Amino acid sequence: MSSLTGKQKSSNLEKSLGKGKPEVNIATFAVLFSEIVQYSQNRVHTVPELQNKLSELGQHVGSHLLDVLFLREKGYKREIKLLSMLIFIKSTFWKIVFGKEADKLEQANDDDRTYYIIEKEPLVNKFISVPKDKGSLNCAAFTAGIVEAVLNGANFPAKVTVHWHKGTTFMIKFDEDVIARDKMIESR
Repeated sequence: MSSLTGKQKSSNLEKSLGKGKPEVNIATFAVLFSEIVQYSQNRVHTVPELQNKLSELGQHVGSHLLDVLFLREKGYKREIKLLSMLIFIKSTFWKIVFGKEADKLEQANDDDRTYYIIEKEPLVNKFISVPKDKGSLNCAAFTAGIVEAVLNGANFPAKVTVHWHKGTTFMIKFDEDVIARDKMIESR
């Protein structure tokens, strides 16, 4: 059935899967993430165990996000240079997942394998009230797991940990072979 202007409405089934702007209500996200934290907290005994559990859950999310991100944003083209991949994560990835770019991307002065993504107020920490007995808990370990899975899946093996410094700092420590490969690519 057509409207008065002659245009037909398209159904959701006729729309392309390639592009789209998925949005999740912030209140829904807050409730869901709070439940994830409570679920994880009931299965561990210490703060480091809880952060590891959140990181593991984040890795499951990140491994599923990787292909969708490269399909929608890059047309199946993957990054091969380390700095390009880090900039992709700081900007495009962060915008899609959290609605804004990460605050900073820095490289360690003393180690060419270590980079930092700094976020002053991560979305995952915004709605979590940390009990006094778990004062060092940083729920952004979930985000660290997501970033680690994306990097590992994109063939940039790394370990991502989360620390309280300048807000929340995600410390990314790449395997030595990633740095060697990047130097080889740069020398071409």
